Amino acid sequence: MKFTAEQIAGILEGDVVGNPQAEVHKLAKIEEGTEGSLTFLANPKYLHYIYSTQATITIVNRTFEPESEITTTLIKVDDAYKSFSKLLEYYNQVKLMKSGIEQPSVLSENVTYGENLYLGSFCYIGKNVKIGDNVKIYPNSFVGDNVTIGDNTILFAGVRVYSETEIGKGCTLHSGSIIGSDGFGFVPNEEGVYSKIPQIGNVILEDNVDVGSCTTIDRATLGSTIIKKGVKLDNQIQIAHNVVIGENTVIASQTGVAGSTKIGSGCIIGGQVGIVGHITIGNNVRIQAQSGVGKSIADGETVQGSPALGYSDFNKSYVHFRNLTKIVADIEELKQLSKQ
Repeated sequence: MKFTAEQIAGILEGDVVGNPQAEVHKLAKIEEGTEGSLTFLANPKYLHYIYSTQATITIVNRTFEPESEITTTLIKVDDAYKSFSKLLEYYNQVKLMKSGIEQPSVLSENVTYGENLYLGSFCYIGKNVKIGDNVKIYPNSFVGDNVTIGDNTILFAGVRVYSETEIGKGCTLHSGSIIGSDGFGFVPNEEGVYSKIPQIGNVILEDNVDVGSCTTIDRATLGSTIIKKGVKLDNQIQIAHNVVIGENTVIASQTGVAGSTKIGSGCIIGGQVGIVGHITIGNNVRIQAQSGVGKSIADGETVQGSPALGYSDFNKSYVHFRNLTKIVADIEELKQLSKQ
């Protein structure tokens, strides 16, 4: 796809300084810009690159005035970083603007779908599935019976959505994610042999939820596992049965949340965090990477460590841990002195 400086300025409500018909077809970092590329300048540390970049078009703040000759056409905007992000979003929307049903694919009985559906090759859509407008389901995806998918949602290649799942509007599910597989429910008998507890609940993803590649969200034993509006889940995360995650919480890769735990809104959870089941984590909690959370956390707390401690307590303890050898030596010396 090719765009002119004039077209880009129209999208960004910017002003062109240079050739309005300058044309670009790719994106680049400012230090790596070549002919035909679009870049941006937002960080003052990269200012010197604008005088050497070969990028055809550069987005800059309105306050920028070159101090020497430049070859790149400028688009001046209020905030170069935000404008470039807006342009990336627009470009992504154009790139994903597919529609139609490719073959082979299967639509089972009583499937309904809205306008501009894209269904890639080798997809299976189960019975009684309801699909909204502008939904994109990429090849090799599976959607089980009685699933609902809201408007403007994207399922990338190889997504698996089990039966009864409810997916809201504007969600994105990346390749390899699995929504609605059985929760980990087993009970031992007298001989220690485990029998499976039927998992008959479902998963609900509310609007604008992002699910990363190879992330799994288990269906509830009873009721629903609920991922609320605006939640962002990274790749390779495990969310167990009956978990509830509050609005606009973000969780980084390789984190595991055990069954029936409730996580509040606005939380930030780092990578490789382990959270036990049946606890409550409050709103606006911060959990540092590789922490092990074994008890409930109140609103607004920041914790770190395994088991997780208050953030300041952990840092104080870590200082002592680093000096542990010296502390032990000092204690041994005091013992010797006490014997004299």
